[in-house]
Amino acid sequence: MRRPLAAVIAVALLVAPALAQQQEPFEPEGYRTDNYRAPVPATLAGARVLTTEEAEAIWRANSGAFVDVMPRPPKPKNLPAGTVWRDAPRRNIPGSIWLPDTGYGTLPPAMDDYLQRGLAHASRADKAALLVIYCLADCWMSWNAAKRALAYGYSNVAWYPDGTDGWERAKLPTDEAQPEPRPEQQ
Repeated sequence: MRRPLAAVIAVALLVAPALAQQQEPFEPEGYRTDNYRAPVPATLAGARVLTTEEAEAIWRANSGAFVDVMPRPPKPKNLPAGTVWRDAPRRNIPGSIWLPDTGYGTLPPAMDDYLQRGLAHASRADKAALLVIYCLADCWMSWNAAKRALAYGYSNVAWYPDGTDGWERAKLPTDEAQPEPRPEQQ
């Protein structure tokens, strides 16, 4: 009786790590195109992945440009006259540039250009400047946008996967944010 139980335990110990690894999200080859609020991988090839403490140190030293890619629905163009529209408020890491809707898996050309221009502005046109890209925790938007920054030729990209959720959990300051004007607003 002891031998079969020992065999079951041994098999369970060997299988458990393999099952745990299967549950971790993996890095897709391309961009994530659906279910954006889901567990994200622990890595992003070519980028540095930051903890809250590391992001805070960069922020306090003012040694990187912070880029928030949290989506924001635009005001509908066909609202009836007199309809009140209130944008949802967004608080982000102080000093960040907010480029909403730039983390989707597929970007229309105008939004791709918007992201490229926004990153150039944030980096002061220096592709070696440190860019810290974030959104919320478990948000593929920031993973996609950081991957895109790498594809655009930025060489010093840091991805902060805990985003403002991690920042606020650490009781760090936030500011009310306003997005950079979107292509249809310019």
